[in-house]
Amino acid sequence: MEYKLDDIIEMKKEHPCHKSKQWRIIRMGADIRIKCLGCGNSVLMPRSEFERKLKKVVSSEE
Repeated sequence: MEYKLDDIIEMKKEHPCHKSKQWRIIRMGADIRIKCLGCGNSVLMPRSEFERKLKKVVSSEE
């Protein structure tokens, strides 16, 4: 699955804030930082963990 900076993605599990599954990718590298679209909280995780938890790319910035 292809994804890049500023893409809106959907994770397998929802964030406990507002039951939002949608996130925006705000940093990419060996680690990926994503920002919850429900509450604005951000999470940093290793790329391998991110790819395992990713469900689909909702919209892509092109």
